[in-house]
Amino acid sequence: MLKHNFSTPKAPERAVILGGGGFVGGATAQKLQAAGVDVLSLTRQDLDLEAPNASEKLVDLLRPQDVLIFVSAKAPVKDVSMLTANMRMLENVCIALEQKPVAQVIYVSSDAVFSDSADPLTEVSRAQPDSLHGVMHLAREVALRNTVKGPLAIIRPTLIYGANDPHNGYGPNRFRRLVADGQDIVLFGEGEERRDHVLVDDVAELINLMVLHRSEGDLNAATGRVASFREIAEMVVGNAASPVSIKGSPRSGPMPHNGYRPFDPRATKDAFPDFSYTPLEQGLKMVQDASGDD
Repeated sequence: MLKHNFSTPKAPERAVILGGGGFVGGATAQKLQAAGVDVLSLTRQDLDLEAPNASEKLVDLLRPQDVLIFVSAKAPVKDVSMLTANMRMLENVCIALEQKPVAQVIYVSSDAVFSDSADPLTEVSRAQPDSLHGVMHLAREVALRNTVKGPLAIIRPTLIYGANDPHNGYGPNRFRRLVADGQDIVLFGEGEERRDHVLVDDVAELINLMVLHRSEGDLNAATGRVASFREIAEMVVGNAASPVSIKGSPRSGPMPHNGYRPFDPRATKDAFPDFSYTPLEQGLKMVQDASGDD
């Protein structure tokens, strides 16, 4: 759960984003700048967190009144080599924070830290990941909790979609690109598994609100609505000027997360009563319109 150190929104002197060139980092930089926050957005070209001298460079860049937003990660983690690289990045960030504490740290984690559950997941659900990706994020969370001396906020988004997604993962991002190219959407099985999807702009806005309220604690970024992949494909096709076919295919293995991964979003409403998640139908239409995919 989150608690706010500022009941009234207040912009920090500066926000420093590690991973500012990425999908979530870029959207966050735009939100913060629109809110009047001075932003130092660092890409890998600006600061390679895997480099041996990364911690020294970060110490030189940080100021005591900064808000540090840690988004950088090699994701999704598929093997031990990627896991090791992500932990090396974490080590350099932690070394820098030990030497140069800041006013607030926000870490962008993942819902992958949670065990599967038939009941809606909350911020206090059991964290026992069964994937290297989840292990990476949970290890980072634990390390930061043991390093950060001031307010630490952790946000755990579920599946994120948006116009600039670089991964082209199965779901909204891949479906809209297939439709834009006039290609049929081929589902895993019949697309019956149900998942929660959150718009990247909503994740960025939640981070923005955490910055302005100097929040600390944990928050899941999930809408509370699950939709099947077939439903999502039908929405995407329905928004297209030239519809394509949606086809099923034989499955090669079990459905991820037993085909169902719901969330309880009440903590978001408790923390930010005026915030509302973008409905999936609206978000998909916005993304397709913005991308010129319709």
